[in-house]
Amino acid sequence: MRTLVKLSLILTFVVIVLGAHARLTDAGLGCPDWPGCYGHLTVPSQPEQVSAAQSIWPDSPLESHKAWNEMIHRYAAGLLGLVILVIAIWSLVRVRQHPAQPVKLPLFLLALVIFQAALGMWTVTMNLQPLIVMGHLLGGFATFSLLYLLLLRLKRIHLPLGDPKVRKIGGIALLALLVVVGQIALGGWVAANYAALACTSLPICESDWVARLDIAGAFSVPEAVTYQYGAHDFNERMTMHVAHRIGAIMTIVVVGLLLLRGYRNAKSKVMRSNLNLITLLLVLQVALGVSNIVFFLPLSVAVLHNAVGALLLLSLVGLNYRIARNA
Repeated sequence: MRTLVKLSLILTFVVIVLGAHARLTDAGLGCPDWPGCYGHLTVPSQPEQVSAAQSIWPDSPLESHKAWNEMIHRYAAGLLGLVILVIAIWSLVRVRQHPAQPVKLPLFLLALVIFQAALGMWTVTMNLQPLIVMGHLLGGFATFSLLYLLLLRLKRIHLPLGDPKVRKIGGIALLALLVVVGQIALGGWVAANYAALACTSLPICESDWVARLDIAGAFSVPEAVTYQYGAHDFNERMTMHVAHRIGAIMTIVVVGLLLLRGYRNAKSKVMRSNLNLITLLLVLQVALGVSNIVFFLPLSVAVLHNAVGALLLLSLVGLNYRIARNA
């Protein structure tokens, strides 16, 4: 069971990275249908297949590299769904002999991954509608977090109970987790609306950014035939980006306070290792965010920014779980 959950964790991380890569290479509509690609299980390659596909989808010219980026993401997501299905079935079978076996969490994960598949379909059929795209991203991060939580529960971590010093950081640890989730959501909204380069100056934006803020417009969904390449005007995209920058500053402050209090109070080796990991990931994430601006969103850096964000979230999930078990 633990081996399957570890495999699913690796697959989820791969799916998150592939999803970020597909989004950043504008491959979200690389295949205009779902779950196949131009009516095929793979990207059409034969001249007659390409001709037939273009006659059915004349407004969606086939770009093989984008189509393959999208299909590889779908293959990995499909494999992940099958592994989670096996985990859910195995949990139902084992719970009869082992009542302590987690069963609700695997079943919830199965329901979540089915909903994720629906979001993946709607992403295509609704032409990259930003709320759907952001929801799909958050669903992937939620799946990653819950699988890690399931792994921790299966490991049955035992820590010295009732340490009052560890309990002291429980509130700030939970706040840090919620702030990081909010920051991931803001990042997803920026990405879904193609606003990553709306600000090219540090630390917040260009000098006149305050006068150009449009909060209502930035967090609305305008009517559009397609949302590929964005449907908001520049000021709205700039506002999204500014919100993400301010969220980053809040994240640094809150997680920094957690680390400061954590190092003062946590004495166990496990806790300190967790805090060291959070420190490393936070520094790396800030460096990647700054690099995205300075170097104008290089593909590799932008994909890593998504990946490290997922790992930072996971490290905070682990810390909160360990604090809860300790308390």
